[in-house]
Amino acid sequence: MADGRGAGMVKLDEVDVKILAALQRDGRMTKLKLAETVNRSPTPCWERLRRLERAGVIAGYHARLNLEALGSTTTVLVEVTLKSHRHADFQRFEDAVRAEPAVVECYATGGGIDYVAKVVARDIDAYQRLMDRLLVEDVGIDRYFSYIVTKPVKEAAPLPLEGLLRPPV
Repeated sequence: MADGRGAGMVKLDEVDVKILAALQRDGRMTKLKLAETVNRSPTPCWERLRRLERAGVIAGYHARLNLEALGSTTTVLVEVTLKSHRHADFQRFEDAVRAEPAVVECYATGGGIDYVAKVVARDIDAYQRLMDRLLVEDVGIDRYFSYIVTKPVKEAAPLPLEGLLRPPV
């Protein structure tokens, strides 16, 4: 569970799941409020939290920003297919994407395309300049298809912990 593929699985009980669910809703929750929320005393609750952090189950704490409050931005979903499919080609593309702040998410995929990325740019022109630069830098892109997001419908929702962690019936 720690890496999303099952390796390094951490055994979680019902209280751990409640702690994780509460923190997904409010990562700034005080230790006392967290303990109250999961119906535990503060010290044992804090010890569980530290164990979850050390095990890598909790990867970090972040602020979710409201893009509209920051001014005009454009979000683009991009499908990318690489020219070649050797390990070094994937690595070159992935290194370039990791180094690019405007690429806020990127997933390697199976099927007809190699990657799906989410890019947040000031405007369409800034997005196109980014893509042109990646093409000039020859990070391995053969084709890309751009999908302009016209409105967010659901963003960065908490993980459905109970459905993910409950044994199948």
